Amino acid sequence: MKNLLMTACLWVSFSGLVVAQQVDSPNGEMRMQFELLEDGTPAYSLSYKGQPVIGTSTLGLELKDDDQNLMDNFVVEDIQTSTFDETWEPVWGEEKEIRNHYNEMEVNLLQEGTEREMIIRFRLFDSGLGFRYEFPQQKNLGHFIIQEERTQFAMTGDHTAFWIPGDYDTQEYDYTESRLTEIRELLNSSITENLSQTSFSPTGVQTSLMMKTDDGIYINLHEAALIDYSAMHLELDDENLTFESWLTPDVTGNKVYMIAPGKSPWRTILVSDDARDILASRITYNLNDPVAFDDTSWIKPMKYVGVWWEMITGKSSWHYTDEFAAVKLGETDFEAAEPNDTHGATTENVKRYIDFAAEHGFDGVLVEGWNIGWEDWFGNSKDYVFDFMTPYPDFDLEEVRDYAKSKGVEMIMHHETSSSVRNYERHMDQAYQFMKDNGYNAVKSGYVGDILPRGENHYSQWLVNHYQYAIEKAAEYEVMVNAHEAVRPTGIARTWPNLIANESARGQEYQAFGGSKPNHVTVIPFTRLIGGPMDYTPGIFEMDISTFSPDNDSWVNSTIANQLALYVTMYSPLQMAADLPENYERFMDAFQFIKDVAIDWDETKYLEAEPGYYLTIARKEKDSNNWFVGNVNGDDPRTANIKFDFLDKGKTYIATIYSDAKDAHYRDNPQAYEIRKAVVNHRSKLSQRSAPGGGFAISIMEADKAETKGLKKL
Repeated sequence: MKNLLMTACLWVSFSGLVVAQQVDSPNGEMRMQFELLEDGTPAYSLSYKGQPVIGTSTLGLELKDDDQNLMDNFVVEDIQTSTFDETWEPVWGEEKEIRNHYNEMEVNLLQEGTEREMIIRFRLFDSGLGFRYEFPQQKNLGHFIIQEERTQFAMTGDHTAFWIPGDYDTQEYDYTESRLTEIRELLNSSITENLSQTSFSPTGVQTSLMMKTDDGIYINLHEAALIDYSAMHLELDDENLTFESWLTPDVTGNKVYMIAPGKSPWRTILVSDDARDILASRITYNLNDPVAFDDTSWIKPMKYVGVWWEMITGKSSWHYTDEFAAVKLGETDFEAAEPNDTHGATTENVKRYIDFAAEHGFDGVLVEGWNIGWEDWFGNSKDYVFDFMTPYPDFDLEEVRDYAKSKGVEMIMHHETSSSVRNYERHMDQAYQFMKDNGYNAVKSGYVGDILPRGENHYSQWLVNHYQYAIEKAAEYEVMVNAHEAVRPTGIARTWPNLIANESARGQEYQAFGGSKPNHVTVIPFTRLIGGPMDYTPGIFEMDISTFSPDNDSWVNSTIANQLALYVTMYSPLQMAADLPENYERFMDAFQFIKDVAIDWDETKYLEAEPGYYLTIARKEKDSNNWFVGNVNGDDPRTANIKFDFLDKGKTYIATIYSDAKDAHYRDNPQAYEIRKAVVNHRSKLSQRSAPGGGFAISIMEADKAETKGLKKL
């Protein structure tokens, strides 16, 4: 419902010009003030519980080849305030229902001299603020190019931040914890090698940016509903401690091509004095539109295994033969080529994974490297690289398809584009139809390497539009999409829930490339996951990769208990058991948690949280009384003290606790774990130690008295 909102206002006017007005959040704890500065520049500020969190920050857009920018000389034509309150049900998610409750201020601006109109729309929620620029249909503004968006976020102090370098082509960095004023000094050392990367500023960072003030206020900057626009980074003026938006350019240097009527994405600011509230905020989803299509019955959360980790670690290869320096689709004779004997996507190997999935109740199997073209797929700026339909000679697609069907297992398609975007769009309809004809209902797409057309960036407007096109085209074929290396998510999955996951951050694969920081998984829920679920690919049990891939001396910086906990803390409706089947067979008692844990939820409770240090989450399985708890820990050992008051009163449960052993350590003893059972109810408490890089996972199942006989009570 939408009604007029009466809000506390400060009115200062002359010659009919409204200079300042305020709007409060529904619970009254947050206040946003809009004002026009003396030169007609729009500005805003934000306070939380009476304390400033965003100082006076200017708003506006710099246009290309235009003497008059959309930055100043504005007057206020009108200000409308309203309130909105609804509850909606996501197709999948961390809870069954999401409340969308905000107070809105719509500021209608007119630029003197040009007579151009611009609307700035603010929505203030209990957990933060969202605002965007809107350009109505008008006579004096039609087609225009945004050279730069000049949105400011003025910080009120030298906050502690968890950041990754600003980059037009990758988000796959470890997070650095530092003061804002230390970003310039540390940025170069935080840039690690990637297959495609383009840094732009000595103080440029990416969103979602997580910060904490010295007074214990948590602030998160991001964006929502990134549609037909380029992705926003942030550049810090470290003298004035003010961030300004920095948009990703195209090959010509232009940032955004706009047509009125049109609008920008939402700029979001999450604020709380409790880190758990940042995780619980659903502002990013709420600022996106409802589901774009009626029938969502074909969208189903999945748990899967796959022929992938063995390739990432170097145990096997994506390509079929070593004979060719280059291949051409339709001309290279693969049937006559000598196999390299390391190819992973063989019929027999894939059937082995299908058997494992069927035996242990997994929904699907992903296979990479099944289609011809991998011999020269990367680094050659090759346009016509894959056709997404032609298998290698040692992969019998029909046999694999029929075998999987006989076992009740779905096959998951893999479309690596090699960042040849035009080629993917060239084949997309045929590729999706090919999937449907062969029973593939989900696809993992990839965008590794520099973008073709040459000079484009992964997060420019043109590429953002491509990713959106792929999602919408997939929906036409009832295909679920798991996009890797694409632009980071901004809540689009509310509108297009067939976008069932993204990578778009430093995932588990980097543990095979030298490792990630042990505390990495305590940061990502506060940053990357603010925009949507991540295909992190958890579940690695063998940390010493050289044991099965002798040429790779990488080490997975995690304990087994930590890996189990990721299925709860690293939310996704698409979860992979990423390790090799033979590694799970060595630890079947721990593997049981991966088999049991749910992937869709009715309720989520954030029990304790501190970005970069620890996180404990409890989730209730969809349409069930079962609960699952996950704790991930940072660099130092820690004891968590949690209550089970989220359980139903009057009911008894059996908790199976998978924890680090006393001598566990992510580097020295990662496979040391303990499993114990206990009887719990809503009055139970647990004190549980987590090792460095460790954690614990708990499955909680409702039980009767007979089942609890002989078990200790917590």
